[in-house]
Amino acid sequence: MFFTETCANILLTDFFSRTHNYLRISLTDNCNLRCFYCMPDEDIACTPNAAMMSPDEIVQLAGIFVNLGVNKIRLTGGEPLVRKEFAHILSRLSTLPVELTLTTNGILLDKHIDALKQAGVRSLNISLDTLNRDKFTLLTRRDQLQKVLENIELCLQQGLHTKVNVVVMKGINENEITDFVHWSIEKPLHIRFIEFMPFAGNRWMPEKVYPMQQILSDIETRYKFISLGKEPHATARKFFVEGSQGSFSVISTMSHPFCGDCNRLRLTADGKMRNCLFASTEADLLSALRKGEPVQPLIEATVKAKKEMLGGQFNADFEKIDPERLQNRSMISIGG
Repeated sequence: MFFTETCANILLTDFFSRTHNYLRISLTDNCNLRCFYCMPDEDIACTPNAAMMSPDEIVQLAGIFVNLGVNKIRLTGGEPLVRKEFAHILSRLSTLPVELTLTTNGILLDKHIDALKQAGVRSLNISLDTLNRDKFTLLTRRDQLQKVLENIELCLQQGLHTKVNVVVMKGINENEITDFVHWSIEKPLHIRFIEFMPFAGNRWMPEKVYPMQQILSDIETRYKFISLGKEPHATARKFFVEGSQGSFSVISTMSHPFCGDCNRLRLTADGKMRNCLFASTEADLLSALRKGEPVQPLIEATVKAKKEMLGGQFNADFEKIDPERLQNRSMISIGG
């Protein structure tokens, strides 16, 4: 392991007294699906290899964040499993004193399940917005639903704590909410319903948002459930149907933001640090690293510049958002 800076016992705290110990690292902005809310164009230009963080650079930057107090790292994309060095990167990151996990679309999980277990990964998130094959093909432009379902079952068989991320979009998949809840009753799955969020090029409109209260109302028509509350720093409010093997939760970014105790930072595949999913600015850590310049001051300054909520670009009154005025990347270029 090698570091360019020694910065032990320093905590990354912003001006709102939020301490940041959770880093999401995007390994690539490439993906083997084409979900419109994430990668809107079939011919989207991915970052050239030379502009992406190399495995050594990923590990080096991760090490600096760890020395600054980060103790959880999530690997994202794009689709992290399409990166050819994924297993190598995972293995090297597993030597850091962190909880290591990832978010994936699940298609390639069977090829990497042994590497995940060897690296000590105990929990992962799988993105899946529909249980209907035709709708899956329409949303992702790929006929891969059966493969995803098989790999979810594989994760359960291997004892992995498996969460399923469902982006709920009005007029598209809100009629499947109770089907997903039923799945969590029958299997030890943890379903996470996510409100549709605005990003560059994803055709977001406020009327497409299916808010938390409506999600819960729909579930209530079929199931009785109790609230398990919201853990510190968590994005999801958890709920439980009696007798379930799993649970369900709601990530209410648009209707009930949870910015007050946010502890998350992001590193894009091209080495840019973002202090919020909706930040309008970012810091170029990779260029500094390649020039031999100090990275720690950039990290600390970026954390200090974090806005109180939602990147300072909007508030919980999402119905008044003009998506054309938001300054942001596409979701795939930020990292899920």
